[in-house]
Amino acid sequence: MQKYLEVGQIVNTHGLKGYLKVVPYTDDIERFEELKKIIIVYQKENIEYEIEKVKYLKGMVLLKLKGIEHINEAEKYKNCFLKIKREDAKKLEENTYFIADLIGLSVYNEEKEKIGTLDEIFPTGSNDVYVVKNEKGKQILLPAISSVIKKVDLEEGKIIVDVSGGVMPNED
Repeated sequence: MQKYLEVGQIVNTHGLKGYLKVVPYTDDIERFEELKKIIIVYQKENIEYEIEKVKYLKGMVLLKLKGIEHINEAEKYKNCFLKIKREDAKKLEENTYFIADLIGLSVYNEEKEKIGTLDEIFPTGSNDVYVVKNEKGKQILLPAISSVIKKVDLEEGKIIVDVSGGVMPNED
């Protein structure tokens, strides 16, 4: 499992006092208020900052970080990703997982035949869609619902699925 979890991307600055405008990668954007520190990935280096203030604007998170006092200091972080330490992550409910822990897992049907590797996850509103890529590079789309996703085993690195529950091949 990864030591850090991505929680957003800085897409711009906001105002003159060094606020960062962030696209959140979380279902609960108010989660940022519970964080004390955040890590900016800048030129492949993790730089930890203390969070001073959190605001919201049209689905975006505005972060004021200690040590970034002016727009000129904030500018260099445009397009950088934000991470938190795994131990600072919110505890998940049963049968919910961090996307970072699912990507790369092997996907098997109920007959124990490998059908591919989980390559991507798309939120659709009602449920997520798992994009499974087979060894030939073809994509299989699986709705992340209990009738299709039968078991997730992070320890063994695999997901068991019922492919009769709505597999949609992507012909692209």
